[in-house]
Amino acid sequence: MINENIDRAALFSDSRRGFLTKGAIAVSGIVLTGIISSCASQKGGDEDVTTNEDLMREHGVLKRILLIYGEASSRLTAGKDINPALVGQSANLIKTFIEEYHEKLEEDHLFPRFEKAGQLTDLTKVLRLQHQKGRLLTQRIIANAQKTNPTADEKQLMVQDMQAFMRMYSPHEAREDTILFPALHKLISKHEYDALGEDFERKEKEQFGGDGFDMAVDKVTEIEKAMNIYDLNLFTPDI
Repeated sequence: MINENIDRAALFSDSRRGFLTKGAIAVSGIVLTGIISSCASQKGGDEDVTTNEDLMREHGVLKRILLIYGEASSRLTAGKDINPALVGQSANLIKTFIEEYHEKLEEDHLFPRFEKAGQLTDLTKVLRLQHQKGRLLTQRIIANAQKTNPTADEKQLMVQDMQAFMRMYSPHEAREDTILFPALHKLISKHEYDALGEDFERKEKEQFGGDGFDMAVDKVTEIEKAMNIYDLNLFTPDI
């Protein structure tokens, strides 16, 4: 009888230890899952953005500014009312986000790789030149847009510069999206490609103090709303 009681006590003790061990493992798993989820949430999924996706979505910001330029040019040409400050804000966004960040990445990290490999050198030569021309146009647009009461001639110069910028950058970014960026996969290894994307992400956070892409999208959205062209359905043809 005594041995039977001892065996039952031992069995209960073993079962209790097993229950507590399994419970501890389960709790640890829950805590670990929570930590992983929290880290993933804090990163905001940026680790999933590839090098080319990063560059091409920045082109998406540029495309939206080109639409703003197009609308502003049409209104100025037709003599309609428009706040020049909105043109200046758009040009400043091109200067800070496209020219001083996006194009700098291309000039420092993409073009040299193609040129060193002797590939697409004619293309990179033209792209570099267009970057330089674009910066001159942006400077002039900002200068005229900053004037409180621009004259008719100054408005016309602003229209000409915006139209020249649009004419150049529509094919410019299209060639990069369809020729240069896809060729990058064949030019460098997957490891180097992934490392490049991480480097771009780090530089973006250093330069803008956070997610520069989100900041740029917020700014361009603000300008579109101020010009009453944010509603995408406005561009749907009435046919």
